[in-house]
Amino acid sequence: MGSFKLSYYNEYKSYLSMAAPQMYRGTTLGHCLVDALDEMIQSQRINETAKNQVLMNFDKAMSVSLSQKVKNKVNFKGNIKVYRNCDNVWTFLMTQTDFRDNTEGFHADIVKIVACEQSKSGN
Repeated sequence: MGSFKLSYYNEYKSYLSMAAPQMYRGTTLGHCLVDALDEMIQSQRINETAKNQVLMNFDKAMSVSLSQKVKNKVNFKGNIKVYRNCDNVWTFLMTQTDFRDNTEGFHADIVKIVACEQSKSGN
């Protein structure tokens, strides 16, 4: 019974570590990649396993690139209408939000922000 609990816990930890970075698949770039991969599956140029491998590489590359290469900071101020945290993924729904970096700014009537907490190991 003890080994079953440990195995389940390890699978759950693995799921959590993979679930957070998959949010980049919901971006415009992620949607385009999924669409292109689906077309390649339809034309039988790749299989489902290859698609999943490409998507896992995309998730990892996006996570690493954004954490290591993007140094710009943006300040924003608005009205938080809804917020939640589930499995270390924060979701904010804001209205009348102003964004500003060092050089310019812009306004959004409604914005949804999804953010993951960085893992303690830096991955």
